[in-house]
Amino acid sequence: MTYEFLYEVSVSVGIFLLFLILRKVFTKYIFHLILKLAHKTPTDLFSHIWLSFEKPIRWLFVIIGLYVAASFFPYLDQNNILFVRIIKSLIIIIITWGFYNVASASSIAIMKINKKLNVEIDEILIPFLSKTIRFIIVVISFTIILQEFDYNINSLVAGLGIGGAAVALAAKDALGNFFGGLIIITEKPFSIDDWIVTPTVEGTVEDITFRSTKIRTFAQALVTVPNATLANEAITNWSKMGKRRITFQLGVAYDTPKEKLENTINKIEDMLNNHPGIHSDTIFVTLDNYNVNSLDIFLYFFTKTTVWAEYLQIRQDINFKIMEVLEAEGVQVALPTRTLITTKESESMMKAATKEKDKVRGTDF
Repeated sequence: MTYEFLYEVSVSVGIFLLFLILRKVFTKYIFHLILKLAHKTPTDLFSHIWLSFEKPIRWLFVIIGLYVAASFFPYLDQNNILFVRIIKSLIIIIITWGFYNVASASSIAIMKINKKLNVEIDEILIPFLSKTIRFIIVVISFTIILQEFDYNINSLVAGLGIGGAAVALAAKDALGNFFGGLIIITEKPFSIDDWIVTPTVEGTVEDITFRSTKIRTFAQALVTVPNATLANEAITNWSKMGKRRITFQLGVAYDTPKEKLENTINKIEDMLNNHPGIHSDTIFVTLDNYNVNSLDIFLYFFTKTTVWAEYLQIRQDINFKIMEVLEAEGVQVALPTRTLITTKESESMMKAATKEKDKVRGTDF
């Protein structure tokens, strides 16, 4: 009896160790061989699917090993209902794990489909779809496991229906954020990596979830804004600009002759019209104002690029070219001036004014 017991235990342990060895062989050789073959395919989709199921398949060897070893283990019935249900549930969890990982890579699959079929899918929708698919996979897996243990799903659904009102009241903010996320996705005021400005925050959109939107500020801080708040705010999307504006006043000296001023204005306007980085649709260069210390030339135009670094380079180039025009025409940029009158000068000026008044009075009589 003792010998037979030790034999059965040894066989059971040996079978389990054999499956562990097979698991190691699969991980080290077979998996890498299949992965190499997958990399040779035209698309990376199969590689991502295979990588998603790598760890679940490893654990599948352990579960199958336990099930086969149990048939040789004494005092354990392989056909026991509870044991079979546990094994089935573990296999369902393994499969769910794999599909859950695939759903995280679903953005890659959607982007591949978008490129090949020209399907218009906004980038902000991709992570939201991924999270939705993951949630559905988990719910389906959970219900299948409950059915394996003969749990009545209908009663669960009925219970959820009865407690739905209470849950809705308790989760009022969560539901508001969820529907706010739906509004953001359907109206598409911005996409992932867009630069946006709201009364709450300014930065680049990194991610959107069921509850909130994550925005990276230019100081590299990560701000999480509830979707309900974001959906009710004014959103300025600077990434959607078709062109970027440049406008300023250029003050020149009052003693500039009229002809030189006209030539300067015409040359600046021609330079802007011929500049490759300036949008030619809207260009204004006019004498705008008689300021206290200067004659103001008003400049208003747009760059073709909306990229901040390129915009700054074009603006710098325009400023240098304006300096060249001013130097060629001999026009000076106006500087603020101030006249200071001392006490003696004011007295002499008052005396001269008095003499002038006396002369005028003398002529009147």
